[in-house]
Amino acid sequence: MSLPPVEIKPLSQLTLGQDWRIALAHDRPQHAVIWVTRGQGRLLLNGTRRGVGTHNALTIPPHTLFSLDLGRQGVGMAALIPDGTEVRLPLGPRQLRIRDVDAIGELTGIFEAAHRETTQGKALAQDAIDAQMSLLSVWLRRQIALPENLPTAMNAAARLSARFCERVARGHASGLSMAEHAAELGVTATHLTRACKAATGRTAADLLTERILYAARTALVETTVPVQDIARHLGFGSAAYFTRFMQQHTGQTPTALRKAAR
Repeated sequence: MSLPPVEIKPLSQLTLGQDWRIALAHDRPQHAVIWVTRGQGRLLLNGTRRGVGTHNALTIPPHTLFSLDLGRQGVGMAALIPDGTEVRLPLGPRQLRIRDVDAIGELTGIFEAAHRETTQGKALAQDAIDAQMSLLSVWLRRQIALPENLPTAMNAAARLSARFCERVARGHASGLSMAEHAAELGVTATHLTRACKAATGRTAADLLTERILYAARTALVETTVPVQDIARHLGFGSAAYFTRFMQQHTGQTPTALRKAAR
């Protein structure tokens, strides 16, 4: 079975004017490479919260929980690369703060060339985009190999937070509570809450809620699946409970959110 094409788009197209699309904790089925060219804000990645700014390159493997809040002034590009591609990409999430002028120019050039191919409608455009993604792979591996980009050691709270984020990414629709996830990790709910709060600024319950909320909003605005079926898929006991959850966190019912997006 053939893979879907690589997508190259500005961050503004990734959000479609709705900040929740990247500001809520979520994961994607593709490998995402994000190049921030203007702005600063907060990044959740690998179970920790850190600052993010201009000339930061983010590489986010499939099903890795993350969120990015750059505000309305943030500018950048994103490459969404299907899982299973032949392009060699980092196995783990990374944030690279690029200071070398030549390296900045190289990555900007790769994204600009790939984006032109998506908009100009030329023959063999996908082949050209794939070639640019191979150059992107080389650029990333060269940067990761530099001493200044070696990852820093994680403390115990960050390691536990990262393990919990892995569970949230893959099991948010299981219906398990935060306390049940904590038990699966072999810790108390209180210990998990403190670790996540220290590492991310959010409690464990906040992270789980955000991922469920992202899945719910995405299903409501991008599909026609009935509300009760979305509720069941996300582990809610009833459509009424799901409606109360959405009203609490968005101020609107599921039906109203869907209607507003049409």
